[in-house]
Amino acid sequence: MDWNVLFFLHMIGTLALGFYLVLPFILGRAEKLSSGAKEGTLSAVTGFNRFAQYGLVIQLLTGGYMMTKGDYSVAWMIIVVVLLLAMFALGGIMSKPLRLAAAGIRENRDVSAETGKLRTLSALLTVSLLLMVFFMVFNDIV
Repeated sequence: MDWNVLFFLHMIGTLALGFYLVLPFILGRAEKLSSGAKEGTLSAVTGFNRFAQYGLVIQLLTGGYMMTKGDYSVAWMIIVVVLLLAMFALGGIMSKPLRLAAAGIRENRDVSAETGKLRTLSALLTVSLLLMVFFMVFNDIV
């Protein structure tokens, strides 16, 4: 496959991950919404999280192939793979609190524990993504 096509697909995957950069702000503002709006926001976040997970799969496949063809240090490759796996894990872990919070809102019960977990996980996802971008741009540091 042509290098430019792979790089284009890799950038499409990166765009899908952009959701994780704004997620902490979305969840922070959701606290002030009505119950119905909060449930709708959590439903949208669930869908966008699934979309971003597909973006991570694209990143894994295209980035993994490009990594084998490039000249990168072993330390850089380990850091990038660990960050990618962390993003997979955090995005997957986030699905349960999202589901529980949406169900709790429908049942009119307190969902502050779930929303707290969601804020923490979204912040960790944002930091992981920013670190990933840093190491992609400055791949000669390590």
